[in-house]
Amino acid sequence: MDMTQTKVPELAEVLAENQALRSRMAYLLEQAERNHSIMMRHQAFDLDIVSAGTFQELVSTIFRNLPIISSLDAVTLTLLDEDADIQSVMGKLGVNFAEFPDLLFADSIEGLGIDLAERTEGAKPPKPRLCMYDPLRHAYAFPSPLHGLQSVALVPLLRNKRIIGSLNLGSSDPTRFTPSMATDFVEHMASIIAICLENVISNEMLKYIGLTDSLTGVYNRRYMDRRLIEEISRARRQEYDIAFMYIDIDHFKRVNDTIGHQGGDEVLREVASRIKNELRLSDSLARFGGEEFVVLLINANLDSAAFVAERIRASIAASMIDVSPSVQISVTASLGVACLDRSVLDTPVEAAAMELIAQADAALYQAKDGGRNRVISYRPAT
Repeated sequence: MDMTQTKVPELAEVLAENQALRSRMAYLLEQAERNHSIMMRHQAFDLDIVSAGTFQELVSTIFRNLPIISSLDAVTLTLLDEDADIQSVMGKLGVNFAEFPDLLFADSIEGLGIDLAERTEGAKPPKPRLCMYDPLRHAYAFPSPLHGLQSVALVPLLRNKRIIGSLNLGSSDPTRFTPSMATDFVEHMASIIAICLENVISNEMLKYIGLTDSLTGVYNRRYMDRRLIEEISRARRQEYDIAFMYIDIDHFKRVNDTIGHQGGDEVLREVASRIKNELRLSDSLARFGGEEFVVLLINANLDSAAFVAERIRASIAASMIDVSPSVQISVTASLGVACLDRSVLDTPVEAAAMELIAQADAALYQAKDGGRNRVISYRPAT
């Protein structure tokens, strides 16, 4: 046989194998570059959420960036909130939950979805569940699912083996999340998110505690002093009225002497509740100390503020307060109301705030001197 004829097929095979190796190498390089790009995007995402200083900032970053960097069609976040403490505190700190329709809350582990409620053997924490999307089975995680959702990953958020929620990922690609896939990557991502959530929520809780009165649950003077300065600055810029109200429970020492300090605490809590029931969401109530409360009314002139004050006075005096199953007591309150003078723009904001408080306080003392259980509005001498 001619040796040349035998070498031609061998050469062709070598060239074909070489081309296959080149193609394979190009594919691997492309995959490596793609994985490196994905890794860099996720590292940037990790830095973004780690640097988030507030609950709202953290949640915004997750919903804004995660679908993009991970090419996801749906992302929801469910937080375990058994006593609604997170929702209550974040709402009081100004979080508008309407801006986050994909932020969900569950009052039990079962509310996170059946996948996460099924514990693995022993004391091991649950693992992520990757599977095809089922509208009924996954209704907890995706209450308003995107049309065409095919596969999902339900990833528990764990802190010290304790479930604090779930990160729910969805894709229109049926092969994106399958039971045979490794879960190391999504578990790592979920662990970073869980750490950030716990830290931010803890910090926000501490912030709230530092700004609220432990007895009545309303804000304290520290919060009101800060809020008043912010609102005066905003009112001057946007040209709207704000009013300030000083409230004092009449003869409160007599109340404590009659029913004791525990009974007096019950009166304070009930009075705070009655005041709050007469206010709008935009208004703020604080306890200044002792039996004194203050209210900041947004976009309210002196007459409208006096009208609200009269409603508060009537509500406090209207019915007896149940101090215990066998003890009831009736109390009244005196109120002073003042309105910010927006025509004086050259006064520093801090000085304007002190002046507004002093005017409401002066009106309060007029109400007390005039017989108590009444509302007096501060009107500058002309």
